[in-house]
Amino acid sequence: MPHIHTDIDYSVDVYIVHKKKVLLRLHEKYHLWLVPGGHIELNETPQQAAVREAKEETGLDIELYIPPTFKDISNDNGHELIPPQFLNIHDIPGLSHRHQHMSFVYFATCDTDKIKPTYEDDRSDDYLWLTDDGIRQNKVIKAQTKEYALAALTALSK
Repeated sequence: MPHIHTDIDYSVDVYIVHKKKVLLRLHEKYHLWLVPGGHIELNETPQQAAVREAKEETGLDIELYIPPTFKDISNDNGHELIPPQFLNIHDIPGLSHRHQHMSFVYFATCDTDKIKPTYEDDRSDDYLWLTDDGIRQNKVIKAQTKEYALAALTALSK
């Protein structure tokens, strides 16, 4: 999806864990090992965007991690949203002006490790399922991605 705003967009990142391994994909545009994710569209919540982006980029049906402290409080005209595990803001490189993404970082699980992207525009043919040691030993994964991946593995590898 193209940028909605000139200066800032809201986005999601999804750290998917399966059998004590976390999924990373080689981002086709930035040539970085990242996780599935992308823009939150105008008609969706962050958690809906996380599920959609994961499906588009990997073909996986995911279940978002719900923190033990989450409470779905009754509300006559709405509902609680699953909180992200992290929330960050970062610059998007390669543009003629400063553009940032405010990213909602979710953890999720899935029932398979078979990747079959459903959306060609975000397709990557390079995926890694990495263990805790694989994350720690990898020299090309950015520090923030490593920290989030290790936190996802800790929370979801029980």
